[in-house]
Amino acid sequence: MISRENLLVELLVEELPPKALETLGNAFGRTLVQELHSRGLVVDATAYTTFASPRRLAVHVRDVASVAPDVPESKKLMPVKVAFDAQGKPTVALTKKAQAMGPRCVALLQTWPDGQDGADRLFVQRDGKDEFLYYASVLPGADIRAGLQRALQAAIERLPIPKVMTYQLQDNCDLPGWSSVSFVRPAHGVVALHGATVVPVQALGLHSGNTTIGHRFEAARNPVVIAHADAYAETMQRDGAVIAGFAARRAEIVRQLGAACERLGGGVYAVDDAALLDEVTALVERPNVLVCTFDKQFLEVPQECLILTMKANQKYFPLLDASHRLTNRFLVVSNISPSDTRAVIGGNERVVRPRLADARFFFDQDRKRSLMSRVEGLSRVVYHNKLGSQGERMQRVRSIAGALAGDLGDRALLADVDTAAQLAKTDLLTDMVGEFPELQGVMGGYYARHDGLGDGVAMAIEDHYRPRFAGDALPRTTVGLVLALADKLETLVGMFGIGNLPTGDKDPFALRRHALGVVRMLVERALPLAPARLVEMGFAAFPSGMLNDAAEPLDQFLVERLKGYLRDGGHTGAEVDAVIHAQGMSHWAELPMRLSAVRAFAALPEAPALAAANKRIGNILKKVPPVDPHVSEVLLREPAEQALHAAMMRCAPQSDAQFAAKDYTASLQTLAALRAPVDAFFEQVMVNASELDLRLNRLGLLQALHNAMNRVADLSRLDGQG
Repeated sequence: MISRENLLVELLVEELPPKALETLGNAFGRTLVQELHSRGLVVDATAYTTFASPRRLAVHVRDVASVAPDVPESKKLMPVKVAFDAQGKPTVALTKKAQAMGPRCVALLQTWPDGQDGADRLFVQRDGKDEFLYYASVLPGADIRAGLQRALQAAIERLPIPKVMTYQLQDNCDLPGWSSVSFVRPAHGVVALHGATVVPVQALGLHSGNTTIGHRFEAARNPVVIAHADAYAETMQRDGAVIAGFAARRAEIVRQLGAACERLGGGVYAVDDAALLDEVTALVERPNVLVCTFDKQFLEVPQECLILTMKANQKYFPLLDASHRLTNRFLVVSNISPSDTRAVIGGNERVVRPRLADARFFFDQDRKRSLMSRVEGLSRVVYHNKLGSQGERMQRVRSIAGALAGDLGDRALLADVDTAAQLAKTDLLTDMVGEFPELQGVMGGYYARHDGLGDGVAMAIEDHYRPRFAGDALPRTTVGLVLALADKLETLVGMFGIGNLPTGDKDPFALRRHALGVVRMLVERALPLAPARLVEMGFAAFPSGMLNDAAEPLDQFLVERLKGYLRDGGHTGAEVDAVIHAQGMSHWAELPMRLSAVRAFAALPEAPALAAANKRIGNILKKVPPVDPHVSEVLLREPAEQALHAAMMRCAPQSDAQFAAKDYTASLQTLAALRAPVDAFFEQVMVNASELDLRLNRLGLLQALHNAMNRVADLSRLDGQG
């Protein structure tokens, strides 16, 4: 008799790698349920809940059958003309095939063609031009024990384990000895419950049961007995002092962090870091947030250094005040909840002190030398074996930055841009950045201010890596913007020039991110710089012969990043293509205005017809030599072409004025009045007239119309847009 109950499976292991815990938990549950579903034991493959704590991976699956339904199966054996001889007797080939299918198939063949009406039978069916012999049978459904055994094995084998370890496990059999087991961490127990019934399965050399181990120090009882699959989370929290669910434990930490900040008052809040929160969630089973302090003298060190060392090395949550300044307090997420927390707090305060002292030492030592004194050292730091040292790279960035400042027409920028470009990479040689590479640029800004170089240079050095990631802020100043552009262009040109292009999902030099940064700066800061000119500047900065000519692939790479950026901003592919391919658009500063105009135009009732007509005009003009857009009124013979020319004479001056004023929306909408005369022209006028002068005049009319319609965007690319 088939029964349906909820299922619980848990693997009890030693402490799992924290950065991989959530991924491991999700993968374990997903694969196990998929395998149960494929065997017919689960109807809904989404009805499950995963659990992941530092020492366990578990999954609760709803509505699991004790036995899966039988599965009808039909297998094609061979063509009838091959299966039987001229007398209708089975051939040797068919006999061997039947033997491979099993005894039941052999028995059916011996009684062929009689006795073929049961669930197991042989039958003939046409497939294409030939008739084939088929064997139909019913496979008995898997029971929960066999199905779960296979599913559990698959879930273990397919875990995305960052690094497998091999350990020895004493064999649980009559013969003494040891065997090796490979898994992410040594396993110590398996729980498998179908309702309240233990499902006898094996995994990693262990037999399943209904007991597990709770918190190492604070469990109410060990072992913890799980009476029913549905009681797992509640029992683990009550008897095992463990919040088994990753999301539930994370939410509890967030709640306690907020409560601790409220108790402190004064607008204090914990630094926001989702990755740190996930890692801490993976380190504790029973979170307990405590408030700790450190000596205020350490606040003289840049707060980025202190925050980073507390987060990266100690997994603490630094506290900021309402002005976003670091305070001398921090929050610890402890894994124990003693009645007297003084020992835990004191221990964490003692541990953090040497970390902060190291940061202060690095900061003090670094300030004994100016950034300018470190410039020479860049020549001894290898950047890339084909592209030279950081010193050579710095000179290329200086060259590109100077050219950019010149093209922007702001000569006052040149001095600050050149100084910032010369010093931007010197903090790579400091002790602080050597210890914390994440602070490159940031520390350069601090040291530049200490050297008296002013905020303009300091902020440019600090910002020249921006945007570091999707959604990151752009450089705050023009000097920083120019330096960031130059830095990213040098990287892109250099890597493309030596053939280090990104492929598939591999992009070791983050060229996609660099290209997206260039796109964002050009568009969001409306810089009047032509992308092709930028690429040209980049290649000009390298010595002759160092790079291959990769200007065209790099141009296309930037355009593809631009398209993706605009689509991510909510624009359709047709809108993006129409604007990017507009006639005579040399730079991207006007893209937002043009996209807005195209969207407004596309909403007009005249838009589809004009887009289709524009596409037709383009196709006509492609088939003829370049045409002079001049139109002779004397040669306008047909009323429809006269009407179109007259309509253009009325619309064109107004559209031209609106285009010149950068009112692109109005410019396109003005041209919408041409729909009716354009439709009439194509219905009533033969463009390719036999008389040469008439034909050229009509082509000239179409060329003038085409020029007017495609200045804001290539409207033909809107044809068919939904």
